[in-house]
Amino acid sequence: MVDAASNGDGKMSLTAKVIVGLVAGIILGLAINILGLNPADGFVDIYITNGLFHVVGKMFVNALKMMVVPLVLFSLICGVCGIGDIKTLGRVGSKSFGLYILTTAVAIAVAITIASISGIGTGMQMAADTAFSGREAPPLSQVLIDIIPNNPVNALSEGEMLQIIFFAILMGVCILMVGKEAKKVVELVEVLNEIMMKMVTLIMEIAPYAVFCLIAKAMANLGLGLFVELIGYVVVLIAILLLHLFVVIPTILKVFSGLNIVTFMKKARNMQVFAFSTASSNATIPVTLRTVTERMGVKNSVGSFTVPFGATINMDGTAIMQGVATVFIANIYGIDLGVGGFLTVILMAVLASIGTAGVPGVGLIMLSMVFAQVGLPLEGIGLILGVDRLLDMVRTAVNVTGDAAVSCIVAKSEGKLNESIFNDPTAGVVTHVEIDHDAEKELADIAKG
Repeated sequence: MVDAASNGDGKMSLTAKVIVGLVAGIILGLAINILGLNPADGFVDIYITNGLFHVVGKMFVNALKMMVVPLVLFSLICGVCGIGDIKTLGRVGSKSFGLYILTTAVAIAVAITIASISGIGTGMQMAADTAFSGREAPPLSQVLIDIIPNNPVNALSEGEMLQIIFFAILMGVCILMVGKEAKKVVELVEVLNEIMMKMVTLIMEIAPYAVFCLIAKAMANLGLGLFVELIGYVVVLIAILLLHLFVVIPTILKVFSGLNIVTFMKKARNMQVFAFSTASSNATIPVTLRTVTERMGVKNSVGSFTVPFGATINMDGTAIMQGVATVFIANIYGIDLGVGGFLTVILMAVLASIGTAGVPGVGLIMLSMVFAQVGLPLEGIGLILGVDRLLDMVRTAVNVTGDAAVSCIVAKSEGKLNESIFNDPTAGVVTHVEIDHDAEKELADIAKG
């Protein structure tokens, strides 16, 4: 396993750089605040905090905004097309999709509720740029009406995300219905999606410097109060993630399948550890698939569909982060979203989870999409970006546990679950590794030339 602080070649990883930028920004910002070096219209205020720091931070925020529309459009179309032929999707696909959407909706609803009760960020009243001032949330009926765009081109140009999500999903479904004739369109969209993923990776390279500037500016203005609130944000978010992991997911498993939740959690342990280490649902797919088929008794015909499908659309951990972050930033800037605003956040998080890719930084871009939709200042993302990299590991463990639970529920409902394997604590346990010595000798001879 590669050390999280390096990329395996001795160079510092992006995560490590972001953490360094976060810590350095906190230290410098607190020093400026405590020493009183940031008086209004002073040198530091004009040229440093609201000069250099503001410019670099704003450039990064604009880069995130730039990515939102094309990324959501292409990734959602690819996500829907990746489901396969709609006619043959059948009961397994419908059940899996419904359960994944249900767990995501429950996750973000619980997150918003608990975060609102905790009051994280309340009373800070950080000033927002006028371009991102809060707006009155529309009624739910209007939100539902506005999901369908009058003009998809206008929706793309204006960044109307609910309309873009609807259009992308509908287009993906229609591409599947057209079939082979649309193969070249699918290939083009997949290439465009890959290009956007590369662009995300490139933009995230400047994240450590943006984090340093954004957090240093915020700390210089707010001092220790913001530092305390950041700790509160982390504690609340981790608490909700653990609640979902150890209470909500097992409860859903018990209600829909009747399976023993203690047995399930014990068998999921190694999978969770691997997910926590890699912070990637996609990288954990082989481990998750082996766990649900060999350790939990799910037939491969079900597991081979539900696990990759879940890695694509099941983003409970990311949805929880979006809910908590939305409440936190709204409180920091003193913006009241109201019930309609929070319902919009829940709806968007559920729909966007279909296209959220397993690439570092995409979750933050999805978060900026949510912020823009409900009128929150996007620069608030910079306040949580540094700690978000660490929390991503916990989120991934939550995601893969949900994948395994849904796989078991669907398999049980379809008669494709071997309960004797599920209830056997030793089933699928690797006790030794058999080595084909003849093959090993052949490989050694090849290596010698």
